[in-house]
Amino acid sequence: MTQLNKLTASDAARKIAKREISSEALVRDCLERIAQRDREVQAWQFVDPEAALAQARVLDRELQQGSARGPLHGVPLGVKDIFDTFDMPSEYGSPIYKGNRPVSDAGTVARARHAGMVILGKTVTCELATHVPSRTRNPHNLEHTPGGSSAGSAAAVADCMTQLAIGTQTVGSTIRPASFCGVVGYKPTFNLLSRAGCKTEGDSLDTVGVMARSVPDVALYAGTQTNDARLISLPALDPALRIGICRTFDSDLMQAETAEALERAARELARAGARVGEFTLPEAFRPLREAHRTVANVEMSRSYSDELYRNPDQLYPTLRERIEEGAQVTGEEYAKAQAIGHRCRAMLGEAMGECDVLLAPSAPGEAPKGLASTGSPALNQIWTFLWTPTVTVPVHKGPNGLPVGLQVCGRMGDDPRTLAAAHWIHQRLAL
Repeated sequence: MTQLNKLTASDAARKIAKREISSEALVRDCLERIAQRDREVQAWQFVDPEAALAQARVLDRELQQGSARGPLHGVPLGVKDIFDTFDMPSEYGSPIYKGNRPVSDAGTVARARHAGMVILGKTVTCELATHVPSRTRNPHNLEHTPGGSSAGSAAAVADCMTQLAIGTQTVGSTIRPASFCGVVGYKPTFNLLSRAGCKTEGDSLDTVGVMARSVPDVALYAGTQTNDARLISLPALDPALRIGICRTFDSDLMQAETAEALERAARELARAGARVGEFTLPEAFRPLREAHRTVANVEMSRSYSDELYRNPDQLYPTLRERIEEGAQVTGEEYAKAQAIGHRCRAMLGEAMGECDVLLAPSAPGEAPKGLASTGSPALNQIWTFLWTPTVTVPVHKGPNGLPVGLQVCGRMGDDPRTLAAAHWIHQRLAL
């Protein structure tokens, strides 16, 4: 018997629209998987099975009586517990907010609900979506980190507990856990998806991300949210896709498995017809990572001022230190760091030249063993700061048999082509 929870979001949506399966049956299979596995994986912060099934039954009745609300009608969605939900707790991974019950949905959650998705539950986030490790385990090996801070969303999708899940990225919190857990992770162009009702960490950095098991799935979610037909149905590409292999200024951080993944990608994509060449970022981009760190620390200190002043003892010690560190940065230092980001964003499109997309490492390597750290976000920082769309796809295995991803990076605002290129690349490199 088909395990409906293993369907991709796109396949599940098509089957529901054709009345080959019901939303209730799909949600029931996802809930059964959660019941079987989440005691070990610990991807979910809150799930109300009866409420999820009730949503699905309403959507099934609507479909029987009329038509689908949208392209993802009846498909379940996991929501990182940093987004407000009117009918579920929103605790932001922090003891400060234990039992917090918002009165409204975050913008992206409301649009998903209105478009006919089933809000399956809230996925575990690291404390206030920062570096503090959560309780979630990597479903491929429970002794390894799933990454952070969208750990629960990545693990839930990887373990077939849901078809789609949303997260956020301020540093590397969508791309890195998606790479570690072996799923597709999409960080859109900055502010493409609504951040309303999301606990703010970095005003100029926070980006709503999407995770699924195929590139068309994450594109479909974004297209449904933005009414963009180019995302709902990805555009055709020039057969000779132009790809720049970009190792960034931090290539020394790459482990052997990531270097191998890039080399293999260059060979096999060229063999498949792409025009592949090495790409070096302009020297002006070298300070980006440090500038990003400055901006992230300052904006985090501003966003979490209330937590620091009123509940300092309930903050994880290293998080409290980082908030305090950000508060010491001068306005002049912050402005200089922001200027580096603005300057490089203006340069990137021309710097890419004839390249349609760049292909870069998603993380230093496979998920590290141990749960005391979420892994290094160093290879994600510049792309977050550049506001570009990036899509990580699983393409390789590390020495422990864990997934290794590469991220496809495009020009700011060029999400349809970036996603289409990522889909083409994933089809040719997926193991």
